[in-house]
Amino acid sequence: MAYSLKQINDAVRSDPQGFAQECDAAYNKKIEAAARKIMDNLKNSRIVLLSGPSGSGKTTTAKKIEAKLEELGVHSHAVALDNYFQTVDPETAPRNREGQIDYESPFCLDMDLLNRHFKLLDQGEKILIPKFEFARQMRSAVKTRPLQLGQDEVAIFEGIHALNDIITGKNRSAMKVYISARSNVLDEDGGIIFKNTWMRLARRTVRDAKFRAWEPDITVKMWANVRRGEKLYISPFKDNADIMFDSSQPCEVSVMRPFAYPAFEHLHLSNDYERFEEVRHLAEAYPKFEPMDEKYVAADSLLREFIGGGIYDD
Repeated sequence: MAYSLKQINDAVRSDPQGFAQECDAAYNKKIEAAARKIMDNLKNSRIVLLSGPSGSGKTTTAKKIEAKLEELGVHSHAVALDNYFQTVDPETAPRNREGQIDYESPFCLDMDLLNRHFKLLDQGEKILIPKFEFARQMRSAVKTRPLQLGQDEVAIFEGIHALNDIITGKNRSAMKVYISARSNVLDEDGGIIFKNTWMRLARRTVRDAKFRAWEPDITVKMWANVRRGEKLYISPFKDNADIMFDSSQPCEVSVMRPFAYPAFEHLHLSNDYERFEEVRHLAEAYPKFEPMDEKYVAADSLLREFIGGGIYDD
């Protein structure tokens, strides 16, 4: 699917509130469809595996699916795969090509424990979900969360490695969901004016600046390594999904423009940065979009995950 730059700008100028509501309505239809598929699969498995690359909107999408399942009579429990990180051992930890510890690697996760927990949950047994303390780079020995699933309950395991063959190969009955921004924006001649990967970079850059006190330069400089990790560890397994979920929003480049454009316009990147040209083209694309005031963005919108002010904020 692709969006039209002209149609976006026309909608923002003529009826921004209606445009935002239309985008949310389309997104919520996808949420309901996903929730119903999960319900239909309960007879096979009470496990949901939800994956997607950075900036895909996994957190909000998972929470909205949970809310819809509750509405349909199915109680759900969200579990972050990050809690299954193993205590970092510099001697054995996987490393990237620069020799640094590769935190994007699935081998940082305790796969044996994960697969054992999936099996126990499907059998109705109780598990103790671990807690990984990122500040100490180690798993807590005392902070655990008990979980046992009833007949009309599901556990949604969310993380970038949820669809990896190491997991799905032993859990074929689980419902598998892949989320990413998958639609480009085209100009009147059909050329790509804004790539779907740029949407994710913009989301991540704005979120990091607003909530993690990271300068845009830091986020953008990390992007090349993030993309390498995606191509190695995430994208190859997206075809394992039962549900392919496009989290892009037709209105989002316009909504993000007031936040993202100043950040990208004032980056301090040298032209030896391997994605310098890509980032330059991204920044040059923003002025072609009519800006849209965030006041039109609903509190439960996916975009609130990145600009703040949403009901799902922690």
